[in-house]
Amino acid sequence: MGRFKVFEVVKLFYKFVVLGSKEKIQEDSHTLEKEVYQHEIILYNDDVNTFDFVIDSLINVCQHTIEQAEQCTWLVHFKGKCTVKTGEIDDLKPRCSKLQSLGLSAELI
Repeated sequence: MGRFKVFEVVKLFYKFVVLGSKEKIQEDSHTLEKEVYQHEIILYNDDVNTFDFVIDSLINVCQHTIEQAEQCTWLVHFKGKCTVKTGEIDDLKPRCSKLQSLGLSAELI
């Protein structure tokens, strides 16, 4: 698979998983559209928890890689919030509750 194809696959994955709402897949000359309703866990900045604690929490609770957890932690620090997980509500409820029980400011939307 060439670099362009890999980039397109990653771009489609990002649009589908991170951005939610609609998935567009180009196959041959047909475009398929599928409505995707997903919920999100939003993590908010606080002045209490350390970077290492937040990173470890995201790895353990949300199954982030180290790189994902670090990026989300920096986004939360500089932007004030970050979507750390998207998916079905039944999967996200316990994850959000766990983040909250660890003392992190998180909400499910």
